[in-house]
Amino acid sequence: MLISIITINYNDVAGLKRTIKSVQEQTLTNYEHILIDGGSTDGSAALTEQHQDNFSYWVSEPDDGIYHAMNKGIAVARGDYLLFLNSGDHFKNKSSLSTLVGGIDEKQQVELVYGNIEVVADHTWIKKYPVHLTLDYLIKDSLPHPATLIRKACFNNQLYDTSLSIVSDWKFFLLGVGQQSFNFTHVDHTISVFYYDGLSSMQQDKIAQERQKMIARYFPEKLPLHRSYYPSAFSRKITNKKKQVLLLCNRLFKKVTNG
Repeated sequence: MLISIITINYNDVAGLKRTIKSVQEQTLTNYEHILIDGGSTDGSAALTEQHQDNFSYWVSEPDDGIYHAMNKGIAVARGDYLLFLNSGDHFKNKSSLSTLVGGIDEKQQVELVYGNIEVVADHTWIKKYPVHLTLDYLIKDSLPHPATLIRKACFNNQLYDTSLSIVSDWKFFLLGVGQQSFNFTHVDHTISVFYYDGLSSMQQDKIAQERQKMIARYFPEKLPLHRSYYPSAFSRKITNKKKQVLLLCNRLFKKVTNG
């Protein structure tokens, strides 16, 4: 069984170095590493050339965004399963890939094998995923690309939707589980480390808008659930104002009661 590890990079030479090192250190060696670079100008191409013997395929050229780049990686992948470990992210330890692959039952066709991730932001925490995936769960959340093996055959009928700028990976998992009844297995180990730079409120609005559009198209009965997780920008402003007023009232109350 061959695993295709696909790395997408654009002007993140420091992160790319970390990712390459992590892949090369894996104890499981039956993999190919594919690099799709968007025409970086920061030294990423030179770093790639230094390690070109470790890649089964690599290219550095302009693309139309991350999902276009991911589709390019899928097109050249030869593996039975694919894993997207994008520039900057890395495996948790040297046996991570082996641990995740151990969740594959070759007697049963499993489309998705996923583990947990360590999230690095203003603080660090372990994000665990459920044993059972449901449509309701995926209305709210998604699966972690750096810790998910996807059977290559899943992409025979659909690639990532390049008309979406930020939630195409979520759409893939949503339709896979909600419409195509993908089989799945959860491996309860921390597989990868994901570096989260944070999303601005504008991006949060974009996520909500794109998700709502997809849910309205494919699962309109789930729109109320979606809106409970992703209230409108106006509703969030009202909620924040209420919090600010409540905080001010509490401060005034304390000031009066303390004399």
